Amino acid sequence: MSQAALKKKALAVHERLMAHYGKPTWRTPLPALDELVSTILSQATSDLNRDKGFDALKANFKDWEAVRDAPAKDVVTAITPAGLANQKGPRIQQVLREITEKTGALSLEFLRGYTPQQAIEWLVQFKGVGRKTASIVLQFSLDLPAFPVDTHVHRVSGRLGLRPEKMSADAAHEHLEALFPPETYYDGHLNIIRLGREVCQARTPRCADCPLQDLCDYRKTHPDA
Repeated sequence: MSQAALKKKALAVHERLMAHYGKPTWRTPLPALDELVSTILSQATSDLNRDKGFDALKANFKDWEAVRDAPAKDVVTAITPAGLANQKGPRIQQVLREITEKTGALSLEFLRGYTPQQAIEWLVQFKGVGRKTASIVLQFSLDLPAFPVDTHVHRVSGRLGLRPEKMSADAAHEHLEALFPPETYYDGHLNIIRLGREVCQARTPRCADCPLQDLCDYRKTHPDA
């Protein structure tokens, strides 16, 4: 399929999901540094457990400087509900230290003056901060256009035929950003996630309930799904 045809299909997917789900709602935006920490906590866990770990950090430490400078065991204990605390705790503290070393302060608001590509490149220099994490910070905290690709977006976009079958999630970020208009990134990202969670599930997709059946390559090859 040509790039023009893929763009047309991506827009049709977006419009169909907007008609089906409406405009998605999301939590109150967090400051960029808060979103970065929250997204690190979200890795390999549920949203509920991520929030428990994040809330515990905010409750036990007065600010991010206190988290940065605390004994490692105290941070690990606080974020235990988020899972993988022994990995995430030191990772968060190291990122906070490196941001301080590079900027002299603990804030990411300066990234608002960067281009999206510059902001992505600045964020992914830190260990534990990949393209998805950086894209989430841009989209949800910095008002910079980005299309985060999580496991749901990666799965759904593959089944729809919007990306090559074997394309990695990292590579899919730029690929999907080139297909969807930037003004659709926010709503499109959230609605595709909702579709992936509720309908286009990994093991047992409920294709008969999907509003995108006629646009989906997977449905064409799995008519009984």
